[in-house]
Amino acid sequence: MHASKEQQSSLIHIQKRKDFLHVQSKGRKWVAHGLVLQIAPNENDIKRIGFTVTKRVDKSAVKRNRMKRRLRAAAADVLPVEALDGYDYILVGRAQTLIRPYADLCQDLRWCLGQLKLIQRIDGA
Repeated sequence: MHASKEQQSSLIHIQKRKDFLHVQSKGRKWVAHGLVLQIAPNENDIKRIGFTVTKRVDKSAVKRNRMKRRLRAAAADVLPVEALDGYDYILVGRAQTLIRPYADLCQDLRWCLGQLKLIQRIDGA
């Protein structure tokens, strides 16, 4: 299920380092094959999203940028529809982010949300 343009624009990007550090230190995380999801509640009733791929994952800036693009695309498809409001979500790239099939990357994100009990049930279940 793909998110509509209105739903995608509802995601606000985290820009400030202090917000990234807050999620890292005070939040929870779950590790999947293709990504790491870090979450922390925020004061507002909005979804905020951030992306991180460090040099430890890959020295090549081109590959790190491609990983971030893949994470952005997966987040744009999954988070607006299935994630709960009121949380900051940080997606951290791993070595598998670059080579994992896109559908599996989206499924990894859904799985992390489910493990952290932050997934909306659309089918009424």
